[in-house]
Amino acid sequence: MKKFLKEYINAPVEAAPLAVFRILFGVMMLGSMIRFWSYGWIDKLYVQPTYFFSYYGFEWIKPLGEFTYLIFFICAVSAIFVAIGYRYTIAIIVFFLSFTYIELMDKTTYLNHYYFISVLSFVMIFLPASTYFSVDATRNPKKANQYVPAWTINCIKLLLGVVYFYAGLAKLNSDWLIKAMPLKIWLPSKFDIPLLGDLVSQEWVQYAFSWSGAMYDLAIPFLLLYRKTRPFAFVLVVVFHVLTRVLFPIGMFPYIMIISTLIFFDAALHHKIANGISKLFRITKTRFDNQRQFSFGHGLLPKFKYTLVSLFFILQLVLPFRYLLYPGELFWTEEGYRFSWRVMLMEKSGYAQFKVVNGETGRWFYVDNSDFLTPIQEKQMAFQSDFILEYAHFLKEHFEEDGHKQIQVYVDCQVSLNGRLSTTFIDPKVDLVQEKESFEPKHWITPFKDEIKGI
Repeated sequence: MKKFLKEYINAPVEAAPLAVFRILFGVMMLGSMIRFWSYGWIDKLYVQPTYFFSYYGFEWIKPLGEFTYLIFFICAVSAIFVAIGYRYTIAIIVFFLSFTYIELMDKTTYLNHYYFISVLSFVMIFLPASTYFSVDATRNPKKANQYVPAWTINCIKLLLGVVYFYAGLAKLNSDWLIKAMPLKIWLPSKFDIPLLGDLVSQEWVQYAFSWSGAMYDLAIPFLLLYRKTRPFAFVLVVVFHVLTRVLFPIGMFPYIMIISTLIFFDAALHHKIANGISKLFRITKTRFDNQRQFSFGHGLLPKFKYTLVSLFFILQLVLPFRYLLYPGELFWTEEGYRFSWRVMLMEKSGYAQFKVVNGETGRWFYVDNSDFLTPIQEKQMAFQSDFILEYAHFLKEHFEEDGHKQIQVYVDCQVSLNGRLSTTFIDPKVDLVQEKESFEPKHWITPFKDEIKGI
């Protein structure tokens, strides 16, 4: 234990990898904000819609109309300050809060890589990422340090390792490995991609992608940690994520993962990157090479930081397994599915027709979902139980305001999972108005009529 603490926690290591990571992270996040804005997605996803799906416990977080642009602007500016290391602690806190607010505004837009950015930026709050090669260190030379404790870099490696390894574990299921699902559905649609179009329609390629994807996720953290296999592993990272970007429209995530992987390399590479930036912007890098070591000091505050970071990683290790507390097939119910690094494992589609009953008169009618939801919201709502429940309660409140009494809401919901025939997803006899959102299992989800074996 003492050897572990000395080598991986307390040992002084070059701060250059942490500084380069800070710079590249800030630049990538700025690019993400600009991209989101330039594509008109702020207006399409957060200004035009009239209804938004909330996360349980965060119902108070909503888009702010035209002021939503201000949140994105604040997030972009804070990303710049993070990159250059100007008032870093405040900048990374503002980035974390603004980005996470954006993520929580509408559950419809949930993506694993949004969650990854939120948790990564949270960890970065506790790291001395501006102690080297930053505006803060330039303005106050007393805060400039060439060395930092090893854990400040190793915790980023650990987080990346968790993301990859848990994504690999999630692929160890019969749909992915035995049926090559959902790649059998997705890949043939990419027939128009140059060079790859003919290949991806062949079954053996679909199985090769499934198995190699699982092996890649499980092995890559360890290959990156070992010095001799690291260059080969990085080539794999680049090939895997570039190929993923070509085949699937998943935004900036592949580039973010490629850039993040550089943290595994020795300080020599990061010094070369910093030297290149120095020449480009005419920065005197040698002023930061002062042989000093950063220290968190002693007392309650450093201990609180260590405790908080430790609890955070314990949570990250445990949270993906919370699905074991729920009955039924995870891919069907999705109870415990989010925030568990289960990436691109399902092709799910659904149809949900809501029946609103006036309990006082007995009269009823069907709802046209397009009156309230955008196409993407309706698509996501139709196969996710928490969306369906939240929407049912919204319908109750809406039609009560129209004068209807004792509202009851029922749904005819049919869902298809990974190419299977559509079957009833929600018990059509259950009045959803009587059901409340909680962490308890949703008994009104019908049992899955097949079996998916695996983790």
